[in-house]
Amino acid sequence: MEQRRLNPRRARGSLLGCVAAVLLWSVASAQIRYSISEEVNEGTVVGNIAKDLGIDKNTLKDRKYRIVSDSADPLFHVNQNDGILYVSRTIDREAVCAQSSACLINLKTVLENPLEVHYVGVEVIDINDHPPRFTEEDKRLDISESVLPGARFQLKPSRDQDSGPFSVQQYKLSPNDHFRLEVKDRGDGDRIPILVVQKSLDREAAGSHSLVLTALDGGKPPKSGNLNILVNVLDVNDNAPVFTKDVYSVMLDENAPVGTTVIQVNATDLDEGLNGEVVYSFSNSMNQNILNIFDVNPFTGEIIVKGSLNYEDKDIYVVEIEASDKGVVPLTSEKSVIIKIVDINDNAPEIKVTSFSNSIPEDSRPGTTVALISVNDLDSGPNGKIICSMDEDVPFMITPSFEDKMYSLVTKSPLNREKQSQYDLRIQAKDAGHPPLSSEKTISVVVSDVNDNSPEFSLSPYTFYVTEGNDPGSSVFSVKASDCDENDNALISYHILRDGSKQNKITSFLNINSENGDILALKSFDFETLKTFRFQVVATDSGTPSLSSNVTVNVFILDQNDNAPVILYPVSSNGSAEGVEEIPRNVNAGHLVTKVRAYDADIGYNGWLLFSLQEVSDHSLFGLDRYTGRIRTLRSFTETDEAEHKLVILVKDNGNVSLSATTTVIVKVVEPKEAFAASDVQSSATDEEENNVTLYLMITLGSVSVLFLISIIVLIAMQCSKSTDYTSKYLPETNYDGTMCHSIQYRSGDKRYMLVGPRMSVGSTIVPGSQANTLVLPDRRGASEEILRQFGFFK
Repeated sequence: MEQRRLNPRRARGSLLGCVAAVLLWSVASAQIRYSISEEVNEGTVVGNIAKDLGIDKNTLKDRKYRIVSDSADPLFHVNQNDGILYVSRTIDREAVCAQSSACLINLKTVLENPLEVHYVGVEVIDINDHPPRFTEEDKRLDISESVLPGARFQLKPSRDQDSGPFSVQQYKLSPNDHFRLEVKDRGDGDRIPILVVQKSLDREAAGSHSLVLTALDGGKPPKSGNLNILVNVLDVNDNAPVFTKDVYSVMLDENAPVGTTVIQVNATDLDEGLNGEVVYSFSNSMNQNILNIFDVNPFTGEIIVKGSLNYEDKDIYVVEIEASDKGVVPLTSEKSVIIKIVDINDNAPEIKVTSFSNSIPEDSRPGTTVALISVNDLDSGPNGKIICSMDEDVPFMITPSFEDKMYSLVTKSPLNREKQSQYDLRIQAKDAGHPPLSSEKTISVVVSDVNDNSPEFSLSPYTFYVTEGNDPGSSVFSVKASDCDENDNALISYHILRDGSKQNKITSFLNINSENGDILALKSFDFETLKTFRFQVVATDSGTPSLSSNVTVNVFILDQNDNAPVILYPVSSNGSAEGVEEIPRNVNAGHLVTKVRAYDADIGYNGWLLFSLQEVSDHSLFGLDRYTGRIRTLRSFTETDEAEHKLVILVKDNGNVSLSATTTVIVKVVEPKEAFAASDVQSSATDEEENNVTLYLMITLGSVSVLFLISIIVLIAMQCSKSTDYTSKYLPETNYDGTMCHSIQYRSGDKRYMLVGPRMSVGSTIVPGSQANTLVLPDRRGASEEILRQFGFFK
């Protein structure tokens, strides 16, 4: 459409050019001027030079009419046939004439033969074909936010290649609140736009302003060009850093390792550049202790654990943080950071014994306080709640006190030092943390002795066997008592209980070592005089008050072979052991010549007598029974046998070191008549002698019977009291063998013993170690009957 609008103008221009050329021709014969509009099409007729110069067309061709030009691509050319001037190519006035107000192109034309020069001027008329243009499309202006309203900033003007009315005629600024536009006219047609600040700038409110400056030319319609103006508001350090939170608070475990990030604070500064760069630091008012525990990253604002934390030392920290910008005059803000330390169960309970008695009497009542115990845990909450306990298998317990975290160690049952004299009590304190921590403490409690135990003898009663003939003043036996107490309460002294009774007269011949219980006999015992006795020993401790106990001591005197056999028959009138026996010559073999009777005051083997022929005139004639002492003939007498025979009889006991006695028997062999006479005389003497022996035997049997009855009574009494009893009897046997037998019965525990002579009762048992003279009686009644039967009381 624009092109269609342009062609009529070009036609009108051509016409005007022709008219002008005629006029110019009339004014100046030597010069022709044409005018055309720029941007006309190629081949457009500028004018008819030949006509305007009055040159014949034939002449033009003959004389080679042409345009002289230095350009290889001229703007115009002339037709030699008709002399019309044509446009050779599109003409851009701005390219040909730049910014000149009038654009005139001078052409030199020539005719040859002769040479004739004609000058033709072509004026190129400007059209509005160029919009205004700024030298740059975008313009950045840096304006400090501190500038005052009215500040002016000159901008580069827009350029329009067109001229005249088609050049820049006015400027317009896009609407805004902070700037306005002023245009300065320099008088040469140039107009200078000026940007004026009309309102104070605030970079923090608007860091930049985008403006559009429009340049308009005088065309109809006008063409325009735009300049994008970016006003960058330069920062001024007029804003202090501002923290993003009003309150900073954080929970931190007390065992947080070094390097742990506690919290990150953040502050922003609305300024920019160095004015908006924020660095963090601790306030100068901070305590050095906090500075030793925490550190802050100056660039990120991270608060970092620097040292060890302990809830028990401090449970909350208030850290003052400063945020500063990097302006020339830095602006600073402060903020408090509250760091609350979270308690971790890192402290085991502590056990302290505040009051302790390491010794407690064994007679203390249950509930007696032994120690006061305090427990403490530096942790808090459940981590600091403590449960105190101890072992259950001890006579002590832990009881809480009225005061918090205080406990009492008390006895819960009676004590007995004799069973256990010391207790190592393990006390455990455990908190309620997760996981729980515990600690232990061992308390040693010594149970002190109280004199609550009497001395105890090792045996009760004591039974001792003492061989007769002991050395006077020597220790014969000893008793021993012990006391479960200790120290003075266990220090024992001994003494013999002497009550002055007839039964205890024997104690006057005894003495006891008060320290060790050794008992000394002040005289020698004689079995034949005293066979058994008893007394009591008292053991007393040294406690306060003292305690004592006594024990019965039964003493049995053991026989010793200290009595030699005594010949009872034959005994001569002068007291010598010699007898005469007469026998008829006509006696047969086996005739009883006589019987040797002997007595030994000892008992057992020491009183068991054996007979032997020590000397005999004819061994083939007489024989001796070694147990009974009977002398019998071994054969009949012959006429050649002597009338008198001497027999020496040896009587010895069975002691370890045997004692003996000898007697002589003279056997006279007589004729039968003499034997009868002699037998009458002898029988009268024998009757008298046997009467004496019978008297002795009756006395002996009476004594034995009395002793037996006493023994039975004592035995019954001791059985009733369930204590060790004993019986003693001295039993002579007056049977035909002439040997006196003795026996002693006694009881020790559940067994009864009897010391017997040469004959042993049927069913008796020899006890090992009794030197073969001690028998165990299986039945009291049967044994007694057996003993009596042995000695002739029963048949």
